[in-house]
Amino acid sequence: MKDHFFELGGHSLRATTLVSKIHKEMNIQVPLRVVFDLPTLEAMATEIEGMEQKQYLSIPVVEESKFYPVSSGQKRLYVLHQLEGAELTYNIPNVMLLEGKVDRHQFELAFRQLIARHETLRTSFEVVNGTPMQRIYQEHEIVFEIEEMKAQEEETEDIIRRFVRAFDLEKAPLLRVGLVQLETERHLLLLDMHHIISDGVSTDLLLQEFSGLYVGEDLPPLRIQYKDYAVWQQSEVQSKRIKNQEKYWLQTFSGTLPVLELPTDFVRPAVQSFAGNTFKFVIHPSITKKLKQLTTQTGTTLYMVLMAAYNTLLHRYSGQQDIIVGTPIAGRSHADLEPLIGMFINTLAIRNYPAGEKTFVEFLKEVKETTLQAYENQEYPFEELVEKLNISRDLSRNALFDTMFSLESAEKGEGETEGLQLKPYPMEHQVSKFDLSLDAFELEENILCHLEYSTSLYHVKTIERIAHHFIELLNKIGENPNQTLSEIEILRQEEKEEMLYGFNNTRREIVNQKSMEHQFEEQVERTPDAVALISGNQRITYLELNEKANRLARTLVAEGVQAESLVGIMQIALPK
Repeated sequence: MKDHFFELGGHSLRATTLVSKIHKEMNIQVPLRVVFDLPTLEAMATEIEGMEQKQYLSIPVVEESKFYPVSSGQKRLYVLHQLEGAELTYNIPNVMLLEGKVDRHQFELAFRQLIARHETLRTSFEVVNGTPMQRIYQEHEIVFEIEEMKAQEEETEDIIRRFVRAFDLEKAPLLRVGLVQLETERHLLLLDMHHIISDGVSTDLLLQEFSGLYVGEDLPPLRIQYKDYAVWQQSEVQSKRIKNQEKYWLQTFSGTLPVLELPTDFVRPAVQSFAGNTFKFVIHPSITKKLKQLTTQTGTTLYMVLMAAYNTLLHRYSGQQDIIVGTPIAGRSHADLEPLIGMFINTLAIRNYPAGEKTFVEFLKEVKETTLQAYENQEYPFEELVEKLNISRDLSRNALFDTMFSLESAEKGEGETEGLQLKPYPMEHQVSKFDLSLDAFELEENILCHLEYSTSLYHVKTIERIAHHFIELLNKIGENPNQTLSEIEILRQEEKEEMLYGFNNTRREIVNQKSMEHQFEEQVERTPDAVALISGNQRITYLELNEKANRLARTLVAEGVQAESLVGIMQIALPK
C-alpha cells in the first residue's frame, strides 16, 4: 500500500483509467490530480474516504438510424483530410512481423470477426445537409492484400510504400489489411487505417483482439459502439462540467497568442506542406537514470521533465518566453470506452513560460502545475477551443501551435499467441503534420526518441544537431537541475571548439604589406565598374565608392580631423 503509482509504471493514460474505474466501481469521481499528488494506495485511499459519492452513469445506446453524428475529433479530421497534400497525412500504418506458421483461414477469419465486432471498421463518412455524418454498414467484406509470392527482405520497403494509399472517406472500410510472406514461417502483417476511425490505443487494441480471435477465443460482447460515444459527446459539450473546462482553456489562451519562430533552413511555403521525415536517437541509460531520480526528488513524472526540457530547448533556439506545445491525450475518460476502437484521442495545447532567469527546477514546478490543470480539463475538444479562439487561418501553419511532444511507455508491441509471435517491424511514414514533433518512448533503461520534421523547412543535418543539443541539455539537467535556463549548456565540446578555434581562426600570414587604402585603390583600377556595395535597390561601383570616399576625406581634413580623431555620424531624414 506504500508503493508509488508512477514508479510501478504508471503514466497519464493509466491514471485516467484508474480514476474512471474508481468512479465506476465506487461511485466516487476522483480528480486526476489526486493520483499525481498522492501516488501511493495508502494516501489515495485516505483522500477517497472523505469524498462524496457521485453516481456513475453509463453511456446510453442510441436508436438505429441511417446516419449518425460524428464526434468533434472526427469532424476536424474530415476537414483536414480535404486539404491539398494531406491525403496520406492522417493514415495510421502499422507493420508487424509474424514469426511462426500462419494459418491463412484463421488469419482472414479473425479480421472478419473484428469488422463484425467494431462498427467503426465498417463506417464511412458523408456530408448530409452540409454536415459530415457517419454511416454504418451492417455487413461489409474486407479485401485482403496478400502477397502470394515470397518477397525478399530488401523488397519490403517498396511493398509497404505501395500498400499505404489515400482513403476515400465515403467508402468503407477505412481499414486495409495485407500479408507478405518473407519465409515459410516469417510474414509481415500490414495494417493501414484512417485516423478518423482509429488512434494509437485503438491500434494496440485491434492487435490484441486479433491475437485472441486468431486462436479461437471468445471476446466479451460490446455494450456500446463508437456512434453511441459520438452522440453522448454532443450532449456532454453542453454540460456544466464541459462549460467549466471551456472557461479554463479560454482563460489560458487569453491575450496575444505566441507564434513559435524557430530558425529554419528553408523559407516557409505559403501553403503548409505535409512532406516529412523522422530522425531517431537514444537518450543514454546514464542520463535516463538521472532524469528518473529528478522525478522522484521533485514529485514529477518523466513526461513532465521531458516536456520542461523540450520547452527549454525551444526557448534557447527561439529566444521566446511564451511557448505553446501540443500533446496528445488518450481521451478515454469514461470506463465504457476502454474496449472500443475509434478516434478518441484529444490534443491538449500546453502553454508554458520558459524564461532564462528561472532555474530548471522552478520551471519544472510550473510545468507540473500547467500539465495537471490541462489533464483535469482534458475532455474539452481541441476543435472547440480553436473555434472559440477565432484564430485567423494561416495556410502555412497549424492552428495554435507548430510543435508536438509525446511520451509513450514500452508496454505496447510484442505478443505471442499459440506459436505465432508478433513483433513491431520498422517502417518509414514520410509525413509531418507539424514543423517539429518529438515522440519519446520509455524503454527499460533508456529513452528512444523520434524527431519528426517538415522537410520543406529543415535539412536533416539541422535536425541531427537539434537532437544532439536536446541530449546535451538533458545531460546538464541531470547533473545540475538548479541551473538557470540560460546557463544550461547545450553545445557539445566539439561544437565549442569549432566556434572558438575554427570559426574564430583569424590568424593569417600577411604577404602583401600594403595598407588597406592602397589595396582598395588598386582594386578600383582593376575593376572600376564592378559593384562594390548593394543597399536595397541601390548599387555603387568601386569607382563611385572611391570618389565618395575621397570627397568625404577632403571635407574631414578641411575641418581639422587628424589621425585618432573621433568623428560622430548622425542620420537625418532629408525633406522630399
